[in-house]
Amino acid sequence: MKARIEYTCNACGAKVPQMLGRCPVCGEWGTIVEETVQAPAKNAQAARSLRGGQAPQRLQDISAQHEPRIDMRSSELNRVLGGGLVPGSLVLLGGEPGIGKSTLALQVLMQMGERKTLYASGEESLNQLKLRSERLAGQPDNLYLLAETSLEAILQHVRDLQPDIVVIDSIQTIATEAAESTIGSLSQVRECANRILLFAKEQNIPFLIVGHINKEGSLAGPKVLEHIVDTVLQFEGDQHYMYRILRAQKNRFGSTSELGIFEMREDGLREVTNPSELLLSSSVDGLSGIAVAAAVEGIRPLLIEVQALVSSAAYGTPQRSSTGFDVRRLNMLLAVLEKRVGFKLMQKDVFLNIAGGIRINDPATDLAVMAAVLSSNMDIPLDHGICLAGEVGLAGEIRPVNRLDQRIHEAQKLGFSRIFIPAGQQYHSKGLTIEVIPVKRVADAFRLLVGKGDK
Repeated sequence: MKARIEYTCNACGAKVPQMLGRCPVCGEWGTIVEETVQAPAKNAQAARSLRGGQAPQRLQDISAQHEPRIDMRSSELNRVLGGGLVPGSLVLLGGEPGIGKSTLALQVLMQMGERKTLYASGEESLNQLKLRSERLAGQPDNLYLLAETSLEAILQHVRDLQPDIVVIDSIQTIATEAAESTIGSLSQVRECANRILLFAKEQNIPFLIVGHINKEGSLAGPKVLEHIVDTVLQFEGDQHYMYRILRAQKNRFGSTSELGIFEMREDGLREVTNPSELLLSSSVDGLSGIAVAAAVEGIRPLLIEVQALVSSAAYGTPQRSSTGFDVRRLNMLLAVLEKRVGFKLMQKDVFLNIAGGIRINDPATDLAVMAAVLSSNMDIPLDHGICLAGEVGLAGEIRPVNRLDQRIHEAQKLGFSRIFIPAGQQYHSKGLTIEVIPVKRVADAFRLLVGKGDK
C-alpha cells in the first residue's frame, strides 16, 4: 500500500479529513498539520517484531517481582520520581529552551559513577558534549556519549553496550525508518516514542527522553506522546532567576504532587535542600505589602514570600496582575475582601508576586495573599516574625489546611515568632516555641495583624 496524507491536530491529536484553520475537537486555531503516513502493514510488522508473542496469563499465576529502583544520586530527582528510576520505564523531560534540561540529564549521568550509562544526542556533536561535561566538572569512566539521529542505530548501540540508563536528547531530533515523514513531524515523534517504549520494556532498560515544548508551554508533538510514556517531568523556572523547579505531571510509579528545586550555577545545577531560606528576603523589614505564607508542595514545607502592591487605578478599569499565583483565585480573594471585610478595592490596581520566580498552587497561601494586599492598601508593614497558613472561603471563613504540623515546625525552624492557623484545627504542641494563633475569620486575623477590621 502507498503512503497517504493525514491531517492531525498538534494540540489534541485528533484526525480531521482536510486542512482546517480550527480544530473541530479542541477548538484551537492553527494546530492542524499535514503528515505522511506509511502503509499499515509496515507498522504492524514493526510492532510484532518488538512485542513478541506472549500468551495471556491469569492474575493469580503472575508473580510480582519488586525490582529495586535505581538511585539517581540526586535527592531532588529521586523525590520527584517517587524514590528513584524504575527499571524499564520511559521518562519524558520537558521544558523551555535554555532552562537546563540537557544539563540536568547529563549531570545526573555523570554522578552515577559505577553504573554504565549512555547519552545519545541528536542536537550536539561529541566535541560539544565533551565541552559541556568539562563545565560540569566530572569525567566518569562508565559514561558513553553518542551523536546519532537514527533510532535504529541508537537501539542497536544499546543492545551492544547494555547500559543501565539511556538518555535521548531530544525526541524531536530522532527519526525511525518505520515512518517516512520528516524528522520532528507528528508521525515521527509518535512512532519513535512507541518503539522506545517497547524496547525499554523488552530489555528492562530505563530511558530518559528530552522533549521540546511549544509556545503555549505544553510539550511539543502529539498529545498521545504524554500517554505513551510512564512519567512526564516538567522543568520550569524563570531564566532571569537562578532557581529551577522540577515537577511530575504524570507518574505511573509515584505521586505527582512532589517537586524538586535546583539552583542554576556556572558549574551546573545544585540541589536546594532548604528552599525556604533562599526564598525569604532579609531586607524587607519596615516595608508594606509583604507577608510570609507557610505552604506545602507535595510533602515538602516551604515558606514563601508574598508581595502585593495596591495603588489607585491610573485608567478607567483597574488592573489585576499576578505572577506565580492564579489570577482567578486572586480575583476571588479580592471579592471576599470587598464583601466580607469591607475593604474598597474596586477602583485600585492590585499586583501580586510570589518571590523567587516559583509558582505556588497551595490554597493555604490564601490568608498570606490577603494579608499582603491589606498591608499594601493600608501602607502598614506586617511584623517580620509572622507567617500565615489558611485557606479562605467565600464566606470569609478560614478553612483547615493539610500538613499543619509540618508548616508550624518549618516556621519555628526558620525563627518565626508567630504563626496564624485556622481555628479549631488540631496540631501537636509538644516542643513548640513558636506562638500559634488560631483565627476563625479573615476579619479576626486582620484585627490581630494591624488592629483594624475595616476601612
